[in-house]
Amino acid sequence: MAYGTAPDAFDEYLQIAERTSRECLDHFTKCIHVLYHNNFLRRPTATDIQKTYQLHEEKHGLPGMLGSIDCMHWDWKNCPKALHGQFKRSTHKYPTLMLEAVADQKLWIWHAYFGVPGANNDLNVLYGSPLFDDEIADIAPECPFVVNGHTYRKGYYLADGIYPAWSTFVKTFSVARDEKSLKFKRVQEAARKDIERAFGVLQGRWGIIRQPARAMQINTLKRIMYCCIILHNMILEDEGFEVNFRDMFVNPAPNIVRDWVERCDLHVRKTKELRDRKTHTDLRQDLMEHLWNNDDE
Repeated sequence: MAYGTAPDAFDEYLQIAERTSRECLDHFTKCIHVLYHNNFLRRPTATDIQKTYQLHEEKHGLPGMLGSIDCMHWDWKNCPKALHGQFKRSTHKYPTLMLEAVADQKLWIWHAYFGVPGANNDLNVLYGSPLFDDEIADIAPECPFVVNGHTYRKGYYLADGIYPAWSTFVKTFSVARDEKSLKFKRVQEAARKDIERAFGVLQGRWGIIRQPARAMQINTLKRIMYCCIILHNMILEDEGFEVNFRDMFVNPAPNIVRDWVERCDLHVRKTKELRDRKTHTDLRQDLMEHLWNNDDE
């Protein structure tokens, strides 16, 4: 995993067969995922969200920021020929699998969704992602924040131009028309580099995802990717990232019994709130005013 070498690279030195090496890696990734998934690849709690708010306001000057979202591709060298139409892209030599992730300023990865065929774009991945499942089901912790005198109920993610204008995304301006928008554009693009740094550190630590994948089963590749992300977060926790596991389950699902009609109404209402374009525009304007009024340069 660390060096990305072939399974038979050390068969003579270690006196183990190539198949044994592959099976050991597969068993290792399974165990890591089963044992540590609930700790190191969990949904953020209310305590986590408040700490993330504070971190990003100190580092970037952006209150209410949950992290940055983006996608990366992992080349799949041994992709079966029958799947090339789904996984092949013109910009890559081999078919690819896509990873959608959310990372904060300290590079802790809070969300990971892997396995989408590489022929898709970031928007297709988002529509199939479980990122907002808790929000739509009304079980996500509610952590309001105030910016420019206005209160918003949910945090937001920094995103690039392909993402939709939803209330939980903050995108930059295509063209800065004045000094305020220019400053906001510079701060937003600089803060969004957090997810790019996270992808770079992840590939730098684990050579196996820096090289084209050799496995032929998608589930094997999923376990490898999630294992690398879990170990990445474990390393951050060992290096001093504050993780309080006692607060992991302070936000249980509400004990509310809803019938089918109520669940449908809730889904429609939450989806409408999530995709509210007006909230997206107002939030971006308030953030721009906040940055301009708190200019320390």
